[in-house]
Amino acid sequence: MAKVQIVITNILWKSEFFFPVAMWFCSRIFIWTAMLLIAPHLPSPTDNMPRWGWELFDGWDSVHYRAIATRGYEFVDDGKQHNIAFFPLFPLIIWFLLRLGLPFEMAGILVNNLAFLGAIYCLYFWVKEHYGIRVAQWVTAVMSWCPMSMFTSVIYTEGLYLFLSTAALRAFDQQQYGWTTLWGAMATATRPTGIALIPAFAIAARKERRPPIAYIAGLATAMGLLAFSLYCALRFHDPLAFIAAQRGWRPSLGFDWQGWLNMLMQIAVGKKNWQYGSIQDPWHPLLFSIIIGSISFLWCFRKHLVFVKVAYSLYALVLCFLVLANQQWINNLLNALMVLGGGYVLWHLRTQLTPVTVVYGFCGIGLLLASGGTISLSRLAYGIVPLTIAIGMLLSRYPRQGYLILGLFVTLLAKIAVGFAQEQWVG
Repeated sequence: MAKVQIVITNILWKSEFFFPVAMWFCSRIFIWTAMLLIAPHLPSPTDNMPRWGWELFDGWDSVHYRAIATRGYEFVDDGKQHNIAFFPLFPLIIWFLLRLGLPFEMAGILVNNLAFLGAIYCLYFWVKEHYGIRVAQWVTAVMSWCPMSMFTSVIYTEGLYLFLSTAALRAFDQQQYGWTTLWGAMATATRPTGIALIPAFAIAARKERRPPIAYIAGLATAMGLLAFSLYCALRFHDPLAFIAAQRGWRPSLGFDWQGWLNMLMQIAVGKKNWQYGSIQDPWHPLLFSIIIGSISFLWCFRKHLVFVKVAYSLYALVLCFLVLANQQWINNLLNALMVLGGGYVLWHLRTQLTPVTVVYGFCGIGLLLASGGTISLSRLAYGIVPLTIAIGMLLSRYPRQGYLILGLFVTLLAKIAVGFAQEQWVG
């Protein structure tokens, strides 16, 4: 009987339909448990009263989506924050569900989570077509348990954009240009990073010597962006109002070298030490050096079983450091790892990925680096699906280290979920 159960479990685990939904469901339960059951009982660095229920999922950017869905857009070109900076498709879908009688919180959570499930399935089958089931499972696990996947469970656009952009990329790879246009146009109406799809399709089409219809489909994905621009022109007499409104979050465009320098130095030596230009807190650089040394040791001796006890001891040390680290340091670390680390892995595997995957990945990173700030970089980079594909492919080659990294992902995911529930800035 036990053998039969093991066989059934293995069959289900390898099932093309069971594995993606299992990853989606387990990650949802984990995030919601951290937010609803754990966060209210932990001390909060903020002075706000503990929240409970639907309102836990409604915070930070969700306020803007609520305003758009219930009252519409507003904009004045004064350099302050205005909700026209948020693209329209997500709040438009919520608006439709509100007309059907659903409360805002339920509508937003439903759209984001179901869209994320669609993204996982689309990604799983796309990767499986090119690289096999093993890589597909690793990529799906990375997408589901990445710390920034917390934003696919609350009232944000991450789930919807991941679904639309992944569907557009897969359709282009399969030379389904009608679907490429549809999904791509909806993606450019969902997030600013959707703009990166337009040059990515054109460059990939040229590299693969695609027919003219491929170029037309790539350009047609701009219809979502153009429709939003037309709305801005008619409503606010400024077709680029959504760009002007970005100044409320990012005062200037271009590479923010000062912001990057501050972020990297705060990661390495600590905010207080960098701010005062001297060692005010000796523990931070010391512990950071130990962490870097531990990770380097684990990687260099990854093939030697004799170091198993030492490896797990160092892993436990890294885990404890991440648990005790403050949220701002975690945010900076994830910003750097997602953009720089993800970009390096993508470059390392560039010859093994499809051209549109590689090109869109680097176009997306370039757009983030030129955005004029370092705010929310980790969350925005998570929305660039080629980075997830590259990381998942790399971990599939080193499964032992991959499981350890997934363990770190889960730890950070719990920390970010608790932080969001406690109204901390987590990205």
